[in-house]
Amino acid sequence: MPGTFSQIYIQVVFAVKGRRSAIHPSWEEELYKYITGIVINKNQKLLAINGMPDHIHILISMRPSCCLSDLVREIKKASNDFINQKNPGRNKFQWQEGYGAFSYSHSALDNVIRYIQN
Repeated sequence: MPGTFSQIYIQVVFAVKGRRSAIHPSWEEELYKYITGIVINKNQKLLAINGMPDHIHILISMRPSCCLSDLVREIKKASNDFINQKNPGRNKFQWQEGYGAFSYSHSALDNVIRYIQN
């Protein structure tokens, strides 16, 4: 959309099914890189990603043409498959249904990024 200016900043949070501590430190960074690739391939900008063993936070600068629910569905489906391929024979990994999405102003980004990184 030429001539369109937007500042859409969304923090997405979703959890492992059953809130199990299933995100293992041995492949956590690889998971974050994989998710970063998905976001970039969808022409969005990832500003921060991090999490805990049972959930992750992703801060995205979104284009107005992007449908958030489609993006999150793709992230969850592809990353779920990625994790299960990396860890065959272990308990099947699944994300919990749904997600949280929170919008922020540009002036709040530094604080949100710090929160996610810590």
